[in-house]
Amino acid sequence: MEEATGQQMTPALTVNYKAALLAGAAAGTSVDVILFPLDTIKTRLQSEAGFRVSGGFRGIYSGLFSAALGSAPSAAMFFLAYETCKKNLGSLYRTRDKGWEAATHMTSASVGEVAACLVRVPVEVVKQRTQTLSTASSFSTFKRTLHAEGIGGFYRGYLTTVLREIPFSMIQFPLWEFLKSRWTEHQGGVPVTAWQSSLCGALAGGTSAALTTPLDVAKTRIMLAEQGSIEARGHMAAVLKQVASDKGIQGLFAGIVPRVMWISIGGAIFLGVYEKVRIIATGL
Repeated sequence: MEEATGQQMTPALTVNYKAALLAGAAAGTSVDVILFPLDTIKTRLQSEAGFRVSGGFRGIYSGLFSAALGSAPSAAMFFLAYETCKKNLGSLYRTRDKGWEAATHMTSASVGEVAACLVRVPVEVVKQRTQTLSTASSFSTFKRTLHAEGIGGFYRGYLTTVLREIPFSMIQFPLWEFLKSRWTEHQGGVPVTAWQSSLCGALAGGTSAALTTPLDVAKTRIMLAEQGSIEARGHMAAVLKQVASDKGIQGLFAGIVPRVMWISIGGAIFLGVYEKVRIIATGL
């Protein structure tokens, strides 16, 4: 149906909260568990102590328990916020304006990241400290952090993580939605399948990962820093300046290869599983 002006009406948008929660939880757990070794290698490459001192290839599953424990609620919170925000913003316009759609996806992804990081950051702190102290378990790292820094220690780097994740998601999700839209148009309006969505997710994720690697380096340095150090204060600009001064451009893009590999594969798994489970859960 079209208006008198000839502009196409946007269909009513609804959010299946059960599907978003289940699909998000399944997607987050799948990608974090499957790709955990690559994440460990990336973290050790970015640590100030260096790859070998931080453990090298030893104990690359250190911190898996904390990552698996936080994956489901973190991803579920992201997609719940993302889909809800996308639905509410989408209802504000009546035509399929591409610029507004892109802005909607960028805003929704940002809101989703702020929500998800409430769970993700404490998990990341425990996981990354366990990854670089390969003799420790997630539980011992948790106790050590709680004793030394209190609850606030688990949110070390929260702002930095949000500042890293928002630019990442503002690139990844509009690109993912755009690629899916173009593929759908190419198929004559037939919606993309889960595997097609996963390919779009791989390209979107890899592109975002490469562009935001310096922010990831800063986040890693802040989370791993000794209490009381300059890095531990959480000032991203200062950390980036220090890394650039010490190690130059190479230091700012430390771990870019495993990060792009990890997130490209992760984007395929994450968004592919999300699409598949969401379709299944919608029919339940």
